[in-house]
Amino acid sequence: MLFDTRSARLAWTGIALLALSALLLLWLGTTRLDVRLAAAIYDPAAGGFPLRHAWFAEVLAHQWLKWCMLVLGAGIVILVLRDAWRPLASISAGLRTRLRIVAACSISVPMVVSVLKRLSASHCPWDIVDYGGSAPYVHLLEAMPAGVAAGHCFPAGHATSVLWLVSLCTLWLPSQPRRAFIVAIMALLLGGVVGGIQQLRGAHFLSHTLWSMWIACAVTFLWYQWLTRHEAHRQRRAGQV
Repeated sequence: MLFDTRSARLAWTGIALLALSALLLLWLGTTRLDVRLAAAIYDPAAGGFPLRHAWFAEVLAHQWLKWCMLVLGAGIVILVLRDAWRPLASISAGLRTRLRIVAACSISVPMVVSVLKRLSASHCPWDIVDYGGSAPYVHLLEAMPAGVAAGHCFPAGHATSVLWLVSLCTLWLPSQPRRAFIVAIMALLLGGVVGGIQQLRGAHFLSHTLWSMWIACAVTFLWYQWLTRHEAHRQRRAGQV
């Protein structure tokens, strides 16, 4: 067999969790939770979101953190490219594959979300008429009324500047699934905090951030399955030579 029982169990568990969480998020999109949370943050007297231009939210969490994560991601990509050009003796085959997963996720997670944002009609809270804007609010699967320009706000883009860190969990898979789970949860919590700060600014709804979390997990899962299978196949062929 190409994969052991543990890897197969891990794959099916990942598929089940992704499917169930997607259904939960789709159901959440039919509720009024997004608008209720946004309404609780919005200040009608001021005609806007009080923390929209707060320094910690607009500069620290939105600009500085993004650049720090870009530098970190670029460093990992450079390391992987260097190792691909001339393999480093200090990096084992298993670690090499997982570093490639992390590098791929640091690029593809933000990229996938960016593409989806361009295709999205949803508006940001601060563009919604109920919160000082001019656009109507529509649920995730609802069509935008005729004549209304697309908002391109879904899913949350800024949260992906840290959500790709969920791929670090693959460094402990499949041998240490509990530790990998803890690392993934920590990365998701960090992404949730970053997304929550943008919600306080009126830049996103809760569901925008939750879907970005899901996308980060799905992209990581796909890269892990592909690259680890490729590595296992390569090792099998090498063993037959």
